Amino acid sequence: MDIRRIVFIFLLGFLCVSSVAGGQVPARSPIVGVLSPGSTNDANAAVSREAFERGLREHGWVNGQNVRLEYRYAEGERKRLEGLARELVQLGANVIVARASSSVAAARQATSTIPIVMSASGEDPVQTGVIASMARPGGNVTGLTLLLPDLRLKQLELLKEVVPGISRVGVLTGGSTMPTETDRRNLDAAAAKVGLRLELLDVKQARDLDKVFADIARARIEGLLVWGDPLVLEANMQRVVGLASKHRLPAVYWLRAYVETGGLMSYGADLLEIHRRSAYYVDRLLKGARPSDMPVEAPTKFALTVNPKSAKTIGLSFPASIVARADEVIE
Repeated sequence: MDIRRIVFIFLLGFLCVSSVAGGQVPARSPIVGVLSPGSTNDANAAVSREAFERGLREHGWVNGQNVRLEYRYAEGERKRLEGLARELVQLGANVIVARASSSVAAARQATSTIPIVMSASGEDPVQTGVIASMARPGGNVTGLTLLLPDLRLKQLELLKEVVPGISRVGVLTGGSTMPTETDRRNLDAAAAKVGLRLELLDVKQARDLDKVFADIARARIEGLLVWGDPLVLEANMQRVVGLASKHRLPAVYWLRAYVETGGLMSYGADLLEIHRRSAYYVDRLLKGARPSDMPVEAPTKFALTVNPKSAKTIGLSFPASIVARADEVIE
């Protein structure tokens, strides 16, 4: 055999062995799809991506090096979610991260075999049949839920503390995350504890917002609890906040971004921490864990954010007790 050919084969073999030993990126990195009902350009998209990718880096996964991330946004259109979920399946995603309950539903419709990680799902996954139990989910879905029975009670208590004389509160919901029967029972129980009467107000489409707020004014509703809804309410966050301010309605939100936009106050789970934590599930699943055996987690970290300037705009001021308890005061 020609000596040059022998040397070439030897060097080629040496480089292959060195590449494996050095831990270089394999020819095909695993694909992680991220499915969101929101917009690429909404207030939370960039920070949510950063939190998730930071979590992945903590577990040794770097986008473009040893993992390939494929983000898909429905831009507030629920019907698009199903097509985007199928697209991720066709791409050969190894794991799908589904943000919000509407994304979970679309991903489940697209696949019963690819592991799905719930990230910030606002519905009861047991009651809705997504998982068998929190401890042993079964099937191909695991992850994190936002569901906590006491959350609504805390939000209503805050509203009552800011406006002691309040009696009628509207619960503003969007079409994608209507309260379940369990939600309604929890809401009624929470309202009874603080002496409030609740009225559900559903906004199915963004164009209905002006009409719904006009109806609220006519009904003399004195405050709002704004339900989580990525397709209508969160996609139109500035309009929701602006209309609440226009009608001088004190409102409590679950998401800090509303308060950044000019909303009165928010109390809820740390959403960025949930997105970061979802990377733990991705890591385990990519390393061979079964979603059916991975317990679903509920949030443990909550934050109160207040905006005194917004309070002044609607003729209110925060009691010193609330300002002292606030995790963040946005001016």
